[in-house]
Amino acid sequence: MEYEERIKRGYDICNQLGRHTSEHQRELYPELHALTIGHLFGDIWSRPHLSLREREMITLATNIALARPVGNHSHYRSAMKLGISKEQIMELIIQVGHYAGWPTIALAARQFAEVLKEDAEQDKGPSSYR
Repeated sequence: MEYEERIKRGYDICNQLGRHTSEHQRELYPELHALTIGHLFGDIWSRPHLSLREREMITLATNIALARPVGNHSHYRSAMKLGISKEQIMELIIQVGHYAGWPTIALAARQFAEVLKEDAEQDKGPSSYR
């Protein structure tokens, strides 16, 4: 029963973030998918004391600081879905970049611009995240 509860919590969190689960993980290795949904989202993202909004900002800041080449696009979208504005995301990028190094600003800004452009092209502009 605990496993099912963790998975349910994980899917609930993913839905609030506007994320689709990683079906490629399920196809490649179901245990990885279960860890992602059950542990990462069901256990970690559902912990008390921090809101989803705060967790998303921390995750974005970490990924930006580490200059992650992939994964940030979905976090930018989740951030906007949670009500984090374009201006707040840009300020986060600027703040992190001054501690993590200027190239992180360039990469993060490019990735965020790609998200905004893709969403605008799909008629899902930032206003749909409010």
